[in-house]
Amino acid sequence: MTNKYSSIKKNDFKSFATTLRTNMCGELNRDLIGSKVKLCGWVNKRRDHGKLIFLDLRDFTGLVQVVFDAHDNEPAYNIAKEIRTEYVVLIEGTLKARSAETVNKELATGDVEVAADSISILSSSKTPPYALDERDRVDEMTRLKYRYVDLRTEDMQESLRLRHKVTSTTRQYLNSNGFIEVETPILAKSTPEGARDFLVPSRLNPGTFYALPQSPQLYKQILMFSGFDRIYQIARCFRDEDLRADRQPEFTQIDLEMSFVGVDDVLKLIEGLIAKIFAETLGSDLALPFKRLSWKHSMEAYGTDKPDLRFGMEITDLTDIFKNSQFNIFINVLSRKGVIKGLKVDDGSQFTRKELDEFVDTARKYGAGGLIWIKVESGNVLNSPVSKFLTDDEKQQLIDRLELKENNLVLIVADQFLKTCSALGALRNYLGHRLNLIDLDAFDFAWIVDFPMFEFDDREKRLSPMHHPFTSPSPDSLDMLDIEPLNVKSLAYDIVLNGNEIGGGSIRINDIELQRKIFRILGFDDKRIEDNFGFFLRALQYGAPPHGGIALGMDRLVMILGMLESIREVIAFPKTQSAYCIMTESPSVVTEQQLSEVSIKLSPAKKQGEE
Repeated sequence: MTNKYSSIKKNDFKSFATTLRTNMCGELNRDLIGSKVKLCGWVNKRRDHGKLIFLDLRDFTGLVQVVFDAHDNEPAYNIAKEIRTEYVVLIEGTLKARSAETVNKELATGDVEVAADSISILSSSKTPPYALDERDRVDEMTRLKYRYVDLRTEDMQESLRLRHKVTSTTRQYLNSNGFIEVETPILAKSTPEGARDFLVPSRLNPGTFYALPQSPQLYKQILMFSGFDRIYQIARCFRDEDLRADRQPEFTQIDLEMSFVGVDDVLKLIEGLIAKIFAETLGSDLALPFKRLSWKHSMEAYGTDKPDLRFGMEITDLTDIFKNSQFNIFINVLSRKGVIKGLKVDDGSQFTRKELDEFVDTARKYGAGGLIWIKVESGNVLNSPVSKFLTDDEKQQLIDRLELKENNLVLIVADQFLKTCSALGALRNYLGHRLNLIDLDAFDFAWIVDFPMFEFDDREKRLSPMHHPFTSPSPDSLDMLDIEPLNVKSLAYDIVLNGNEIGGGSIRINDIELQRKIFRILGFDDKRIEDNFGFFLRALQYGAPPHGGIALGMDRLVMILGMLESIREVIAFPKTQSAYCIMTESPSVVTEQQLSEVSIKLSPAKKQGEE
């Protein structure tokens, strides 16, 4: 959980003198020895050594030791005796050098201390629910409930400093590249964008609703139609969907759009932005340009369109080896135009039968029918529950294709392309961590390009956009729109980092007839097109430039920069995985009067077991 990020030092925040203070705690150093100082902050720790009391005073920039000596100043000493942890105090005193034997080399201000002349209690505090330096031993639900305490910890303060630095660097970079920042509405129109909308009832227009924006996509494009050329915003977005460690119902994107550009223009700009962010925050120089992988290659080699490239272990296609197989599972898969793929693990001897069975369960979890494992024993003998179904020729081809040696393990999945790739991709990621193959200090970027325009939605039994319906088809596959839409490629691109998608975008459609055609391929009739997108199409018909853009996930990017495990660690007031704020206890019920004002009447809640 500890934030490893350390480039933004607390003393980057210099003195902000006010009527109450002359200095910040973290900026005090030997150059100021002998100065009279007034400090404000929280009591981090208190130590009573008889006639000497030591307080560690903390503010946003760090902490400094303050000494109260009963022999020198009894009134101040007596007040200090009553002070407890997290009291807010004002202290006046003189900055002195610590003696050589008491210097604290672990502290930025460890070679100085304040000899107190006076202390005033600005606010008392209850005993906190946990000590700030014991955060790692406190469960997350407790930390979220007392978030106002949790935010005082060094980890959270550093995380939000990092977020600030990313935000400010982004603005500086984009401003210097001809962008202007434009805000778009939070109360917007509900349009189908892949996730459920959060709806807001309108009091002034009874029976109607706004939607909180899943993204500012349509507004960004309309700004291009309006001639602004380059715009961006640090955009708040909202999606009512199931949560994970890196997902929240409300989140932040770096959203931008550019006119008269192609794919290379957008990718080059974003590489410059990412390089600038890493230089400013981590002091790292990234190698540019980032590698590019086609979607198909990424799926075939890594089983995912957001591959972790910090280790190898690529997936190998084995379909041709088993094209004449007499094994029923392979026969059935190949008859349905499926594929057979495998993953080689160098040291497979360490895995127990129980773990191998768990690999089978993982494959099924990702939609595949199952998994076949093969262990390579002495003399290149292939030991597997299915060995008897494989011919000697198939076994030899497998040995040659995968360059198998003793103690190797082969994991084989046979199913439809996406299910096979996804199952092996999940196992590859698991094994990368399990076998310590990943350099956890590395940052490995790639662009994923040449995405399919559409995918088939098994649940809805219809085509859906791989990204969104405003993505432009690739010009060289336009002729397949009417006859083979699943083979149409798009001008979409995702940027991935260490197995995480941190952004995605595309060149957009700027032709109204092509846009209508895409809507119809997706199954929208004229009425739905008008109801959902009429305003957008009306704007599009007044002349739209070729344009494209991207959205980067701010929360996820900061999480990775800080080497943290959850985006909740980089958001000041996050929600739980059930989209609940423990601190404010929201969402919460509202009064009948509030509901009546927006013309809403709630149905009685169904009891458990009722239909």
